[in-house]
Amino acid sequence: MMEFVDFLKNPDKYKKLGAKIPRGALLVGPPGTGKTMLAKAVAGEAGVPFFSIAGSDFTEMFVGVGASRVRDLFKKAKDKAPSIIFIDEIDAVAKKRHGKFGGNDERDNTLNQLLVELDGFSTDQNVIMLAATNRADILDSALLRPGRFDRQVEVTLPNIDERSAIYKVHLKKIKLNAEKTRSEYAKKLATLTPGFSGAEISNVCNEAAIIAARNSQESVTERNFEDATERVIGGLAKKSLMTKAELQRVAYHEAGHAVVGWYSEYADPLLKVTIIPRSKGALGFAQYLPAEVALKKKEELLDMIKTALGGRIAEEIFYDSVTTGASDDINKVTQIAQGLVQTYGMTDAIGLVGYGSMMGDGFLKPYSDETHWEIDEVVRETVREQYALAKDLLLERKDKVQA
Repeated sequence: MMEFVDFLKNPDKYKKLGAKIPRGALLVGPPGTGKTMLAKAVAGEAGVPFFSIAGSDFTEMFVGVGASRVRDLFKKAKDKAPSIIFIDEIDAVAKKRHGKFGGNDERDNTLNQLLVELDGFSTDQNVIMLAATNRADILDSALLRPGRFDRQVEVTLPNIDERSAIYKVHLKKIKLNAEKTRSEYAKKLATLTPGFSGAEISNVCNEAAIIAARNSQESVTERNFEDATERVIGGLAKKSLMTKAELQRVAYHEAGHAVVGWYSEYADPLLKVTIIPRSKGALGFAQYLPAEVALKKKEELLDMIKTALGGRIAEEIFYDSVTTGASDDINKVTQIAQGLVQTYGMTDAIGLVGYGSMMGDGFLKPYSDETHWEIDEVVRETVREQYALAKDLLLERKDKVQA
């Protein structure tokens, strides 16, 4: 992104060498990772006007309004050049077009006008276009070709060191208990919140302060941050309408997850188990500390399946019946097993053939019914094998679950 800043500050350095700066960049990443903040920072660092609009602002029921807004936006940016145009959630207006199945004419008109405007200004005008999306895979290919969005900048979730740095910024405003320094709090919280985005980290700090204020405390403690983390993960704690017997069943369910994970060599380390019902639908959950690596081994994926099945199996062992409480676990198991078989080529039966990303536009299946049946059977067999291993493990360690 700094090359855009340098170009806007020193355009002659590039022009005398015959270089053309890319006209635009697409910021891609999960929600809350700071894509909008990054775009604003580029404009601030370059010291140029910043024109921002959300993709949904272009979509109107009245014909021609979206296209008119696109023209007005680019005209303002050209008049104030050098400048930056930023379109947030551009996928709202630039989804792939499927002509043979009909479409949204107004959205198509708006997208066409956006493409015309992108082609209509040159790098000599010193106008850079930035856009953000969580779903680059659904954007129209015409938008991504060279000469329009030449760069795709991935804005990923922060790693442990980056989370620690983000926590330090947000903790400046928090009156912390003297039990730890700000740096110690930041390091501990970064460890406890793998996979959290910048927005979620901000939310944790704010929720911890709210909890402390509600309790009439003089400062925010480590326990407040732990409670806030649970709240961000699972939602607000809610008054349980479950009976004592149901709470006990949930306890066995979560203990099943914990014991299987604890005794599985490649499973993520267990951090905490809770049976407090939460507003996001969880009756309880086990929190783990996953390793922050880019690649997963087959053994790790299989242990993830095994651990996820532990709750359902614990119910079978101790109650000789099952409930609806394992629905989320079953969905996770299915997704992991399908990835093993269809995407990663980790089974001998299907081999090194990838079917995971071959669904076309979602209307056609690019393989035979026989292959489909075989994939389904291998997925089921993979789950059955891990189920048997998890059940044997829990039967051997029933005392650990009951403890």
